[in-house]
Amino acid sequence: MFYNIINSERRSGDSVTVMNPKTNEALWEVTVGHEMDLDDAVNAARVSFESWKLLSIEERQKYLLKLANELEHRRGEVQPCLAGETGKSVKYPFHIVNTGKISKKLPRTSSQTWRLMTPWRLSDLMSLPNKVDYETETLKIVSTYHPIGVVGAICPWNFPLVLAAGKVAAALVMGNSVIVKPSQFTPCATLKFVELATSVLPRGLLQALNGESDIGRLISIHPGIDKISFTGSIATGKKVVESAAKTLKRVTLELGGNDASVVCPDVDVKTVAAKVAAGSFFHSGQMCVATKRVYVHEAIFQEFRETFVGAVTNIKIDPSDDQSPLFSPVQNGLQYKVVKDLIADCKENNYTLLCGGKADDEQPGLFIAPVVVDRPPDDSRIVQMEQFGPIIPLMMWSTEDEVIPRVNGTCTGLGACVWANDVATAEQIARKIEVGTVWINSAEAPNPYGYCSGWKQSGIGGEWGNQGLLSYSHTRIIQLCK
Repeated sequence: MFYNIINSERRSGDSVTVMNPKTNEALWEVTVGHEMDLDDAVNAARVSFESWKLLSIEERQKYLLKLANELEHRRGEVQPCLAGETGKSVKYPFHIVNTGKISKKLPRTSSQTWRLMTPWRLSDLMSLPNKVDYETETLKIVSTYHPIGVVGAICPWNFPLVLAAGKVAAALVMGNSVIVKPSQFTPCATLKFVELATSVLPRGLLQALNGESDIGRLISIHPGIDKISFTGSIATGKKVVESAAKTLKRVTLELGGNDASVVCPDVDVKTVAAKVAAGSFFHSGQMCVATKRVYVHEAIFQEFRETFVGAVTNIKIDPSDDQSPLFSPVQNGLQYKVVKDLIADCKENNYTLLCGGKADDEQPGLFIAPVVVDRPPDDSRIVQMEQFGPIIPLMMWSTEDEVIPRVNGTCTGLGACVWANDVATAEQIARKIEVGTVWINSAEAPNPYGYCSGWKQSGIGGEWGNQGLLSYSHTRIIQLCK
């Protein structure tokens, strides 16, 4: 049984059952929160905030280092929860940041953000000293940074822990208190994480409340919550903004992406095709910045297609706990239906499926064998919408002037990849793509050094990096006349 954590105590009540996407069988019972629970959590968060905001950043960082050590020591209590509810391999379920010593200016990491590992380090964060913006003999203008208050962190189901941890760590180190609302599909690991944190953090500072969409709505409109940080779908993000507007809350939205990979003609085809396949099908494509459209230059298209499909068909589907960390089941029934509908749409429109999509591909649980679609039209559903599952369209391009409008021709703009031996050419293309982050010669791998944000309907504001930390603070200007 998993419980909501209100004012650092377990709270029981009505419950729902969390399902295992590998088998479609029941896993655990989880408490569901209600409006009264939220009111209690907000009251506790406001009390805790009043003392927490008075601590220096260095003192807060010490708490977070202690929390990181505690979670690393007790990771065995969290790991099975995360593996079970997400369907990820029990060997590599975390996909968590590994961080090192506290830096005064920028985060320092000993590994990339999304590497597969178990140790938790939540406090690799910069501190923010006063910044002199302008100074003359008679005038000095200084920026100072101050906590916002109570943060509502609404988190998704695909990477529940790493995304919750990023919000929590940034909000806490900047002096705020936090109420986490995990996805109703994957609440267990987050509830356990917050429960373990109560042994380290001050009472009521970090709380967790499970529930369906109505709890998210109540968090968004609650007058005692000062900022919402939301990661999820574009449709839900619009509802969050609408609700938060009633009290003019600060809002950060990291929403859907339909990321493109652009492959130039000078690449080592066999090497790059395998890397693009891995970036497309990691966690079965259930990653906001995963490649979801692949544009390959006509000069290498045929060779790339053969190698790409070969890499995809070598992906093994194994419902056991020993399955490859690359490929997972679709996490929930709603998303499973979205992917199945897209496959059906491709068939109805007579698009060529290079692999997958057959009746004998049916798998246990919510697994879907990988599907590769050969050159569907630019206006097709599989190109225009974010599939968030194991189905990828391959397209062909001939000139830069032709491919850039096609890449930019969606309502989203989260991330993209450019692959080229000539880095100058890759950077030239990257600067024309309308997204928050472009990776050159790498599959998508967000890093806490970099601000992670979306353009167009992929979000408002962002997380991580200096700018992400600042989003959890008020900026006060002090103007001093000498």
